[in-house]
Amino acid sequence: TDIGGFGGALVPTAAVAWLVGAGVEISCQTRLVSTDAWQPEQYDRFAAERRQPFDELVGLCHPLEGDGVVYDLGCGPGTLTAELGERLGASKVIGVDASPAMLAKAEPLAIGRDDLVFERGDLAAFGIEPLPTPPSLILSNAALHWVDQHPAVIEQWCRALAHGGQLAVQVPTNHDHPAYGLASTVAEEHPEWFPDGPPPLPSYTVLTPEHYAQILHGLGAVEQHVALRVFTHELAGTGDVLEWIKSTTLKPFRQALESPSAIPKTDEPGSPAEDDRFEQFCRAYRERLIIQEGIRHPYLFTFKRIVMWARF
Repeated sequence: TDIGGFGGALVPTAAVAWLVGAGVEISCQTRLVSTDAWQPEQYDRFAAERRQPFDELVGLCHPLEGDGVVYDLGCGPGTLTAELGERLGASKVIGVDASPAMLAKAEPLAIGRDDLVFERGDLAAFGIEPLPTPPSLILSNAALHWVDQHPAVIEQWCRALAHGGQLAVQVPTNHDHPAYGLASTVAEEHPEWFPDGPPPLPSYTVLTPEHYAQILHGLGAVEQHVALRVFTHELAGTGDVLEWIKSTTLKPFRQALESPSAIPKTDEPGSPAEDDRFEQFCRAYRERLIIQEGIRHPYLFTFKRIVMWARF
């Protein structure tokens, strides 16, 4: 049975665990989806800004000793993953992602390196099946919000760690920023584009920092650090907010607009063609963004993230 969560529909982790317990063979190399809405080039437009929370997260990790193995869950284009071996003293770093497009961007970075590997996999199922070598560190930067049932998922990840292993996770929690609610507002204004209603924003699964601290404590963390951080990014102008979220928050909206149910059944005037529905949505979003936020040059984009680290 193929299942998936990261990069597509959310799969309840409890259901996955039940299937494993019932003896059902599950492939964590994921359910195939009709479209991969991830766009590495768009994502990398703000590579310097996206690096900031990653560097802070890695800075919390203790250097590894011996033959330490690191898993980077939701590794994306792999640029930052490729640095982990040298920065932490790992003998092997394994980047895991569900997006073929992201992995195609990442895999050339591993050419000629024995210490770096990229694999396709699902965050929601990671750790259910035993790993070849228990990792000394599991790191996940800006990916956990794409799966649900965080307490169960974090428990799976912690159970997969080697004795004394570390867990380091950074998760966005910026859903109350005006730019994010606008996506749902625009979708609600165009039911002809979203016959099934607006897709849920990925950050709806994110818990409070206090809740994550309780989870880590309950799993036996001997040390932990959980903090809510506000990162500030000076963008060229208000419109750049759209360019930022195109590759992340708007991914479910792109997928919904590319689904068969969103294809207009008539040639009525004003019905967006299949190949430009998302662009029309983006134009409508941009118009609403400018009305709400005004035209600012530069635009200070404030971004809240939860940064957590624990040793077990």
